[in-house]
Amino acid sequence: MFKRIFVAIDGSRTSGRAFTAALDLAVTHQAIVQPYYVVESGPMYFDLPGYDPSSLHASLMEQGASLAREAAAQMKARGVTGEVVTVEATASDDVATLIIDAANAFNADLLIMGTHGRKGFQRLILGSVAERCLRQATLPVLLIPSAAGEAVEKSTR
Repeated sequence: MFKRIFVAIDGSRTSGRAFTAALDLAVTHQAIVQPYYVVESGPMYFDLPGYDPSSLHASLMEQGASLAREAAAQMKARGVTGEVVTVEATASDDVATLIIDAANAFNADLLIMGTHGRKGFQRLILGSVAERCLRQATLPVLLIPSAAGEAVEKSTR
């Protein structure tokens, strides 16, 4: 049913669950998976005394590279084919739009991502990336809630 699965990853526990769901579906359907990680640069305050934005940028890039290596290793261990893609967003980029555009460019027939349960004023003003992707998507979207797997994790402790 699904042959090209696109999964947004960000290093959080919820996106890890989304990635696991993508791998499970890929194994079941012999699908190709493309994990996609966006390095969010955010504002770089160059004028602050003693602040070196290049070290923050390097740290974010290394975090992305490390996550990509972990994802590739997990894919290999499960016998899933695909390529991990890491992109760098500028401060003006909308992460949801980057995800949707990349999923479309990959010709995905399923987008999988985790939710993060943003609450209150921040959610009201910004919305969540998952919610914006869901609203913009023209392909099926599987959202993995932040509470998914909690009962299993509690029972194994």
